Amino acid sequence: MKFNEGDRVRVLSREVTAQDRETNRYFEHMGGLTGTIQNVYEGSEYAVRVDEPSLSKPSKAIHKEATVRMRAKLLDGLSEIQKKELTKEELDFDVHFMLLIHGDDMEKA
Repeated sequence: MKFNEGDRVRVLSREVTAQDRETNRYFEHMGGLTGTIQNVYEGSEYAVRVDEPSLSKPSKAIHKEATVRMRAKLLDGLSEIQKKELTKEELDFDVHFMLLIHGDDMEKA
């Protein structure tokens, strides 16, 4: 099935195969996630921005920790003057949970 940017999709739940492990193509925690296609690549590969409410509790915790670390890394690289110029929205930027998924592992949501 072909998908386009902006399509709403759901990752299919299935068993992880040996080939999946070798290519890092599919992981069990991906099954059931929903999101929106952001980019389309050759070979039926798609970048999907995952809806945070569809994440499992462990994935949400990991995502939250990654967001904290990214914000800290940004601040560590800025001078005090640059930090003062940033707005609250810029300091509390959102981090998108993105997955690269093969089209065979998705369906329209």
